[in-house]
Amino acid sequence: MTSILTNTASMAALQTLRAVGANLASQQMQVSSGLRVGAAADNVAYWSISTTMKSDRLAVSSADDAMGVGVAKVDTAYAAMNSVIDILSDFKAKLVTAKESSTDLDKIQSDLDQLKKQVVSISDAASFSGQNWLTTDVEDIYDMDINRTTVVSGFTRGIDGSVSVNTADHVLAQTSLFNSTGGGILQADPRDLKTIGGIRFEFGDGLRSSYAPRNTLGSGPSDFRFDFSAPVTFAAGDSITFNVTVDQDNPADGISAPYDPGQTTPITITAAKINTALGRTDGTINDYKEYAAVLTSVLAGSGLSATTYWRYEPPGQTNTRVDIPDIVGIVRGGIASKDGSSMAISGLTFNGVADVGQIANRAVSYGVRSSSMTLDFQPFKVYDDVVVSLRLRVDRAYESFSFDKDFVNTTLGKETGKVETSAEMATLLDTLFNRNDVTIAAAGAGSVLVETDPLVDRKSGEKSGIGIDGISVNIEPVPTMNFLDVDVAANPAMIDTYVGYIETVLGRSIDGAASLGSLQMRLDMQSDFAGKMMDTIDSGVGRLIDTDMEEASAKLSALQTQQQLAVQSLQISNQAPERLLILFN
Repeated sequence: MTSILTNTASMAALQTLRAVGANLASQQMQVSSGLRVGAAADNVAYWSISTTMKSDRLAVSSADDAMGVGVAKVDTAYAAMNSVIDILSDFKAKLVTAKESSTDLDKIQSDLDQLKKQVVSISDAASFSGQNWLTTDVEDIYDMDINRTTVVSGFTRGIDGSVSVNTADHVLAQTSLFNSTGGGILQADPRDLKTIGGIRFEFGDGLRSSYAPRNTLGSGPSDFRFDFSAPVTFAAGDSITFNVTVDQDNPADGISAPYDPGQTTPITITAAKINTALGRTDGTINDYKEYAAVLTSVLAGSGLSATTYWRYEPPGQTNTRVDIPDIVGIVRGGIASKDGSSMAISGLTFNGVADVGQIANRAVSYGVRSSSMTLDFQPFKVYDDVVVSLRLRVDRAYESFSFDKDFVNTTLGKETGKVETSAEMATLLDTLFNRNDVTIAAAGAGSVLVETDPLVDRKSGEKSGIGIDGISVNIEPVPTMNFLDVDVAANPAMIDTYVGYIETVLGRSIDGAASLGSLQMRLDMQSDFAGKMMDTIDSGVGRLIDTDMEEASAKLSALQTQQQLAVQSLQISNQAPERLLILFN
């Protein structure tokens, strides 16, 4: 049916033209922009992903730029540290030269002073973007919470969608040559515990002993000496009898009753015993050496024995020893099961043998109990990660202990790790040792008394004693002097010490340069990765939203043809009503 009101063919042609026009406009936009997805309406999913990835790409690029700043900081510090290492090597060489006795120490010191100034100059100049890793201002260079700086090392997006900027840490203690509060590589280490409150020797020049300066050991009783200058012959039935008492308690040592009477052993010298000891049959003792052999034989098991004596001849030298004739001594070996330290001879009788002074009664001789030591207290501070180890010797037994900053703080109720008074030192040691046989107390402002309690510890003589040894600190050796204080002209006797010191700080400087080299390598690798990551993001986004220009061009040509055909179709459909109007003319 043909209608003059509704041109169905024209309407269809117009709709087709509009659709072709819309597609043509879209295709022309893709060709002109190069984007297949240019707006969210084009493809919501792809547009969202590409927009996020473009943002990440900008972040990675910014992180790469920031890494460039970090690399420059590291390069500056590394170059400066290498220069310092070269100067320290020259410094060490000049110290070695100073060992030659004919060198002019004043001239060498002048050279050393110039090298010192150069090190300071390099350290102060090693700054980039306001940061200097060789000259630092850190309140506590050993506090891992504040002694570090960071450089940007990358940007990441987690699988949960969270984003983060990655950083690489650098511990300033590894490269700081001079720190405002001390602890730089070329400064004395403030963590040096020195005498650790008085429990170890300090020899000076940075030397530390592993022994306490007041270790004590008791001493046994003195020997009993007798003259034996003429031969003695024992006939059958002749004898000398006496009693020896060994290791009875000494009430004067302060120990409580009851007192151990020690061990008493009856001794008899007869012709038969002489013959057995000397391998003969006539019962004769010819000289002091044979007498010592006889006494040692008969005293076996009693805790005593006999000895002869010698001296250096001529006096004052230590090479040639000669015997002292006609003197025989009785000495104490001791009874391990007894706590005391003593010896006595009693009940002496001569039966058929003349008393010629070869033996005599001797009143009890006690050993000297020594179970007290006084520490000369000096305040000290235990830093983080510092551990002090030691052994406590009570009498002849040892027990190992250690303490650190946490133990100090817990014991003294502090947060600083400082032991500031002798009373605090006494509390620290008493808590650490925790022994009922040892009492520890402050003895005035500068001393700490450490002793065994005689009511618990009954040992006396050489069995008694108290001491601290095996002292070690896990961070030692540490520098105990300052690089700028080295002076061979003023202290020629310390040249060897200076050489050892420079060797230590040179090693630490090399370690610091190595840490910078490692950081350089990491940042270079991360920068290379960032470049690859940006290329990968660009490629990935392009796959999502870029137009395939060959395909788009072909489609554009086809749509242009379709548009022309749609226009012609519309023209034809509009001519149909005109032919109908001819019928009414």
